[in-house]
Amino acid sequence: MNRAGYLRRCFLLTLVIAMLFACRTQNIKQQTELGPHGLPVWAYHVIDPVQPEVIELKGLVHLPGSTKEYDAAVTESFKDPPDWYPDEHPAAPPVVAGGKDGPAMACGSCHMMSGVGHPENADLSGLPLGYFVRQMAYFKSDTRKEPARMNQIAKTLSDEEIRQAAEYFAVLKPRKTVEVIETETIPRTYISSLGRVRMLHPQGGTELLGHRIVQMPVDALRLLNRDPHSTFLAYVPLGSLSKGEKLVKTGDAGKTLPCVLCHGEGLRGVGEVPRIAGLQPVYIVRQLLSIQSGHSAGEGVALMKPVVEHLSLDDIIAISAYVGSLSPTQ
Repeated sequence: MNRAGYLRRCFLLTLVIAMLFACRTQNIKQQTELGPHGLPVWAYHVIDPVQPEVIELKGLVHLPGSTKEYDAAVTESFKDPPDWYPDEHPAAPPVVAGGKDGPAMACGSCHMMSGVGHPENADLSGLPLGYFVRQMAYFKSDTRKEPARMNQIAKTLSDEEIRQAAEYFAVLKPRKTVEVIETETIPRTYISSLGRVRMLHPQGGTELLGHRIVQMPVDALRLLNRDPHSTFLAYVPLGSLSKGEKLVKTGDAGKTLPCVLCHGEGLRGVGEVPRIAGLQPVYIVRQLLSIQSGHSAGEGVALMKPVVEHLSLDDIIAISAYVGSLSPTQ
C-alpha cells in the first residue's frame, strides 16, 4: 500500500472512531442529563433541540376500524380533537370533546376520547370521580405542579366543567396499551416536537438504554393522528420487573411500604385510591419523582411521600416498569 492510501485509511478509521465516540457521548448525556430541579430529562419528554426532517402529514386521514375521516390538520387540533371511535364511549361533554362550546384545550385532545392518554400525559380512564376533582383543584392552586399545560388549563375551567369531565372519564373502561421489554440496547430515538412524543430516529441506529425507561409508539403515524387504539413499547433495564415486583408487593426492608397496601390487590385501586396498574411507565416515574421533589402535593401525596422518599432512581424505574406491565383490569 502506498503512503497516500495508508494515510487515507488512517483518516477514515479516525473518522469512524470519532463518530462512534460522539454517539456514545450523546447517549450518555441522554441517560444522565438533568433538567430543572435536578430531575432527569429523559422522563419529562423534553423536545430535542435538533429535529430530523419528517414528512408533513397532509390530506384526509383514515384509521383501521373507524368509519371517520379527518383532515390531517384537524387531527392536530386542541380545540376540536378527532373522535375516531364514538361508539366506544358515552356522549362527551364539551370540556372533553371540544367544539365551539368547549375550552381552548379540550381534555380529549391529549388524553384521547378514550381517556387512555400517552406517555407524556395521564391515563384518566376509570379514575374515581372524587380523586379526579381533587387533582384538578390541586392543579388550579399550583399545589400540584405541571406548568407545561395542566396548571393553566385547570385555571380556565369552571367547577361544573371539571365535574362533567370527571363523570365522563370515571365510567370509561381502562385497557392495556403498553408492552414492557427488558433490554440493554434499544433503537435510536428522539423527542419529537410533534406532541412531545419519543420516536424512532429516521437515520436508524441503536443506543444503550442505561438507567432509563424509554417508551415509543408501535405505530408513530397512528399516534400522531390521535388514535386511541395506539399501543406502546416500554424498554426497561434488565432485572427491572422482578425487582419492581418485590418492591411493590413487600416494600424494601422497612424503608418503604408495599404499594398493594393502598392501591389494592393487582394495583387496580380501592375506593378513591386510584388504579396504577397498566399506567404508562414513564408517567409513573414522573409522578414518583414529583412526590419526592415536592412538586406534587395534597392529601394523598402527604401519605405517599414517606413511602417514596427513600427510593433510588433505580427503585423508581423498577417499580414503574412492573406496575406498567400489569393488566389494568381483571
